[in-house]
Amino acid sequence: MNRFDEKKKMNKEITITEEAVISKIYLIRDRKVMIDSDLAELYEVETKQLKRQVRRNLERFPEDFMFELTKPEFDNLRSQFGTSKWGGNRYAPIVFTEQGVAMLSSVLNSSRAIAVNIRIIRVFARMREMLTDNLYLKLEIEDIKKKLSRHSKNIELVFSYLDELIKNKDNEKPRRQIGYNADES
Repeated sequence: MNRFDEKKKMNKEITITEEAVISKIYLIRDRKVMIDSDLAELYEVETKQLKRQVRRNLERFPEDFMFELTKPEFDNLRSQFGTSKWGGNRYAPIVFTEQGVAMLSSVLNSSRAIAVNIRIIRVFARMREMLTDNLYLKLEIEDIKKKLSRHSKNIELVFSYLDELIKNKDNEKPRRQIGYNADES
């Protein structure tokens, strides 16, 4: 089996839906992040193994690639998950931004990690594209609103001029008609 066939086989085996990835992306500190335990689940490794590999390669993960949650953030996250004090994570999780997830593929050097990372990065890119499209639509709508506002002001102005003309016509003295009159001959 050649390298290309191995890649095709690997991609067929990994079936992670886009929805599964999106459901594991959270907005924390105004950043889209993924939690270490969710990533470990996708990579099919233990969370402590993932953390161990990251800690061994901390120079690859600056603060804009990953960060540890504070106690209040962790408590808030716990309340959203509904985990008890006795179950689930006991330590604050590490969360990874899109760049941090991309860097994980160099730390977790397995074919599964690489394939999962490719899937996750594509989902992040698609989300960014959707946000860009939405921003473009919002700008277009604002432009249309401004035009409509100007048009409505212009229409009001036209009606005020018409009202003024009608008032002036009512106040004018009757004019003598000019032109050919059949009775005068």
